[in-house]
Amino acid sequence: MKKVRVLLAKIGQDSHDQGIKVVAAGLRDAGMEVIYTGLWQKTTAVVKAALEEDVDVIGVSSLSYEHLLVPKLLDELREKGSNIPVIVGGVIPPDEARALKDAGVAEVFPPGSSVDSIVKYVKEIVTKEKPGEDLEAAT
Repeated sequence: MKKVRVLLAKIGQDSHDQGIKVVAAGLRDAGMEVIYTGLWQKTTAVVKAALEEDVDVIGVSSLSYEHLLVPKLLDELREKGSNIPVIVGGVIPPDEARALKDAGVAEVFPPGSSVDSIVKYVKEIVTKEKPGEDLEAAT
């Protein structure tokens, strides 16, 4: 049985990583494998890591402006022929959250979102994207 693999990233100059570490722990507790790229990543590095690690979902955490880089990340994924779902969490104004969804982000989790809701969504999106695969954390 294959574990669900999630890559978590902090792109841009944001160095606030407490939230992403909490989400990483929650995903691991739910039986998923989590790859955390660390701070100050470029979108190209995140795409490369996601493809090399064969992840099922990419999660990006943003505290200030970094979510504005996510459309570039989505474009780079598409250029590589990948449709890995991307979720974003953090401090994101509602109008910018709508723009992210319009650009192709699967879901946006604002401050106050529970780790359980993120875990549930990741399970749902992976089950939807990979029907019939025997994924450990997708049930």
